Amino acid sequence: MRHYETMFIVKPTLVEEEIKAKIDFFKDIITKNGGNIVTCLDMGMRNLAYEIKKSKRGYYFVIYFQAEPSLVLELERLYRINEDILRFIVIKYESKKEQKAWQTLVDRANKKPEVKAQKLETKVEEAAQ
Repeated sequence: MRHYETMFIVKPTLVEEEIKAKIDFFKDIITKNGGNIVTCLDMGMRNLAYEIKKSKRGYYFVIYFQAEPSLVLELERLYRINEDILRFIVIKYESKKEQKAWQTLVDRANKKPEVKAQKLETKVEEAAQ
């Protein structure tokens, strides 16, 4: 299984329940096609850099997952035919270095403190004693 990250922007004109339904739909597509969702990052409503389809804002959502390449084709197809998705991107992490960066992003999305931060905290505690 390969490591992927996908981000999509949902139209801001949808109500909260509709946005959650779209997010759940894409999560279900990943899991039903043999993918493994590691974590998700809900970025919420944000201003767009430029106007897209007469919208100046959009609801951003990121999914970090592991899957086979065939799933990505189906996911992109569904993004394209869905009128409520303003933009989308799927990023593949191939090399060991990229996969390590992917894991760092996953840890950050899960709000896990990084190793450097833990070492710094222990040094501060030791200095205080």
